[in-house]
Amino acid sequence: MGDIEAPETTQPRQNAMLSILPTKEFACSRKGQLLISEVVLSFVCFVCFVSSTAASFVTAPLIEFLAALFILFAYSTKINQRFKGFHWPLTDFLRCVSASIIFFIISIISVSKYTDGASKAAGVFGFIATIVFALDFYFIFNELADFLKQGGGGADEPSRPPDNSDDDSDDDSD
Repeated sequence: MGDIEAPETTQPRQNAMLSILPTKEFACSRKGQLLISEVVLSFVCFVCFVSSTAASFVTAPLIEFLAALFILFAYSTKINQRFKGFHWPLTDFLRCVSASIIFFIISIISVSKYTDGASKAAGVFGFIATIVFALDFYFIFNELADFLKQGGGGADEPSRPPDNSDDDSDDDSD
């Protein structure tokens, strides 16, 4: 009664795990590499700050890690293509700008104020994360600028009401 094999039960679990991971095409793209490096660097900074005397800075890398992980998940599962009302590039741009500023500030403070090795390592990884986040928002900014130069967003703009200059539009001036 003990040797019952059920190979069908492990196959759906493996497919579910593979659907969460980014595809090889996305992971090899510039955006995928930047997002993966942002997730890794944010997590490394988080671990370094947890083990250092500068533990008060642990929240910022954790929030940036979770935000980068969410955006990585959204882009890899193509959720961004299903939710058209949500402006994904602008959200990603604001996330990268805020992350680069926050990582730069906490890295300067952790390197200059604290003397333990974990704080110094967190500061160094924070500076590297600042560069990666800044590169990401630079590329996003260029893509948004090109999109706006081409006149993108014409379909999203509300239509203007017709100009009724012949009608009684000057009646209110009395």
